[in-house]
Amino acid sequence: MFTTKWLAVFTVAVASSAALSPAVYAQKPQKRQINAVSYASQDDAFLALRDAARANNADKAEILASSLGNYDIPSYVDYYRLKPLIKDLVAPQADIRDYLKRYDGTAIADRLRNDWLLELGKAGDWTTFDEQYPLFALDDDTQLKCYALASSALKGKNVAADARSLLTTPKDYGPGCTGLIGTLAQNGQFTPDDVWFQIRLAVESGNATVARRMTPFIDADDAQLAQAIDKSSLVVARGPGAGRVGHELFIIALGRLAKSDAGRAAAALGNAADQLTSAERSLAWSQIALQAAFKLDPQAIAYWREVKGASLSMDGYQWRVRSALRAGDWKLVKSGIEAMPSELRDDPAWIYWLGRAYRAEGRAESAQNQFQLIADQTNFYGQLALEEMGQKIIAVPSSPTFSAEEMAPMANNVGFRRALRFFDMDLRFEGVREWNWELRKMSDRQLLTAAEFARQNNVLDRMVNTSDRTKVEVDFSQRFPSPYRDIMASNTQTLGLDMAWVYGLIRQESRFVMRARSHVGASGLMQVMPATARYVAKKIGLDGFTADQISDVNTNILLGTNYLSMVLSDLDGSQVLASAAYNAGPGRPRAWRSTLAGTVEGAIFAESIPFSETRGYVKNVLSNATYYAALFDGKPQSLKARLGTVAPKGFVESTLP
Repeated sequence: MFTTKWLAVFTVAVASSAALSPAVYAQKPQKRQINAVSYASQDDAFLALRDAARANNADKAEILASSLGNYDIPSYVDYYRLKPLIKDLVAPQADIRDYLKRYDGTAIADRLRNDWLLELGKAGDWTTFDEQYPLFALDDDTQLKCYALASSALKGKNVAADARSLLTTPKDYGPGCTGLIGTLAQNGQFTPDDVWFQIRLAVESGNATVARRMTPFIDADDAQLAQAIDKSSLVVARGPGAGRVGHELFIIALGRLAKSDAGRAAAALGNAADQLTSAERSLAWSQIALQAAFKLDPQAIAYWREVKGASLSMDGYQWRVRSALRAGDWKLVKSGIEAMPSELRDDPAWIYWLGRAYRAEGRAESAQNQFQLIADQTNFYGQLALEEMGQKIIAVPSSPTFSAEEMAPMANNVGFRRALRFFDMDLRFEGVREWNWELRKMSDRQLLTAAEFARQNNVLDRMVNTSDRTKVEVDFSQRFPSPYRDIMASNTQTLGLDMAWVYGLIRQESRFVMRARSHVGASGLMQVMPATARYVAKKIGLDGFTADQISDVNTNILLGTNYLSMVLSDLDGSQVLASAAYNAGPGRPRAWRSTLAGTVEGAIFAESIPFSETRGYVKNVLSNATYYAALFDGKPQSLKARLGTVAPKGFVESTLP
C-alpha cells in the first residue's frame, strides 16, 4: 500500500517522461562581474579553468576559457567551459550537441555525455536520455544504469531481474537508483521483500542515509527506521512485536547492535525466536553473523550455521565462506559457494576455494576441473590453482622487438599525446583517462606496442597496466619492471630483505610513479607517509632529514625498505602480515591474527582480512613478488610457500593425538 508521501517522492524522483522544453535549457544564470586574473602561463590558466568548472563557477570558467583560445588541448577547454552549464540543464541542447559532434569519439566527449545523461535522468527527460544513452561508450556509471532501467520500466517493460542484479552496492546509489527502487515498488515489479532487502543492504553497508531515502516505499516512516538504526538497543529491547514492519525493524536493529556486541544481539534473538517465522530467524542470524564476521569473531561460524536459505548481500555470501575457511569447515565452504549468485561463483577466488572444498571431501577430479578453469590466469588465485595442479609459477623474461611501422601509430595517437601532455602537468586522472580510452579495442600485439611506447616515454605505470590487459601474449618484463635496480639491491642486501617482495610491494603501491601521492599524503615509489618517514629517519640516524626528501628516489627507497624491515621483524618474518601492516598499519594485522584459533594457511588469512583494500593489496603484493622472484632467480616459484602460515602470536601446535 502506498501513501501520499510515496506519491510525492515518486513524482520528484521520476519527474516526467516527456522531454523538457527548450526554454528550460535556456535559463542561464545572470553573469556576475569577475575580474580577469593574470597567470604565469597558459597551463596555470588551464588549471584555474579546471578548478572553476569543478566548482560549477560558470562565469569564471567562461572568462578563463575565453583567454585560452589558442591552447593546445581545445577539447578540454571547451569541456570545462560547458561543464558548469550542464548542471541542472542550463546549457542549451544545441551547444551540447555541437560539442559532442565536434569531439566525437574522444574520451572527453564521452565524459560530457555522461555528465549530460545524469542531468537528463535527474530531470526525467526520458526522450533525450533514451536517444543519448546507447551512445555512451564506457557505460560504467551505476546511476545511469538505474536511470535507463527506470525509463524502461515507465514504458511498461519488466526490469525487476536486471534491477536486482544491478542494485548490490548502496554506496554507488544516488537519486537515480533510489528513484528506480521507488518506480519498481510503485508499479509492482518490486515486492515489499525487495524493498526491505535494499534497506537492510544499505544499513548493513553503513549507508543509513540511502536506507532512509527508501522509507516512502514501505509502510514504516523515517522516524521508525532512524530509531532502528540509531537506537538499536531500544528497538531490540522492545522486541519484534506484531506485524511485518515491527519484525523488519527488529532484524535491522539486531544487525546494528551486532556491530558493537554480537553476543548480546544473538542472546536477544534467542529470546525473541518464537515471535519470528523460520525465514525471519534465518535472516536475523545472517545480520548478526555478518557483523561478527567483519570483526573476525570466532563465534561468527556458529551464527552462520543458523542461516538457512536467507537471501544475503554480496558481502554476506562471501563472509559466510570466509568464516568457514577460518574455522576449517570445508562443508560450509562448499555449500556457501554453491549458494552464491553466479556472478560471485565465477570469481577466481571462489572457483579456487570450491576446488579446495571438493578436494577436502575426496572429489579429486572435481577439484582438478575447478583449478583448470583459472590456472592460466596470472592472478593470485590463478597462481594458487596452478600449484594445486602440481606446477610452479614461472615468468620468462622476453625482449620483443617492435618495428617502426608498429610504433608509428602509437607516437601519432592523439589520445596518447594528450595523455603525455597531462602527465607532464601532473594531471594523472585526465592522463589515465585519455590513455585507457585508446586501449579499448586494441589487440594483444597492439597493447604490447602501446606498453613499449609508454616505457620509451618513462610512464611505467601505463606500461604495466597496458601490458596487463593482454590475454594470450604475455610480456613479463613489461608487466614486472624493476627500475632503480642498483639502489634497490644495495638497500635490500644491507637489510636482508627479499628484493622480489619489495618490488612486488612497489608495483602495488605506486606502479613506479615517483611523483605518486595518495589521498592520505603518502609519497613516492614506496608511498611513505610523512610521519613514518620522520620516525624511520630518526631510527636509522638520518641526520637533517626534511619532509621534502621523501620525493628523492634514494631517500624514498631507504626509508621504505627500512620501515618494511622493521615491520617484518615485528611480525615474525611473515610477508603476509608485514604486507598488511604496510598498508593498514602494524596494529591491525596483530589484532587480526589474535582472533585465530590456531594456525591457518597464509591464503586463508589473506582472504579473510576484513578491510577490502588491504585484502586485495596483500594478495596482489604476494602475487607480484612471486613473479618477480621467478624473473630474478630464473626458476619456478611457489606462492604457497611465500604465503606460509599465520597463527596467533606465540601459538604452539599441540602434538597430542
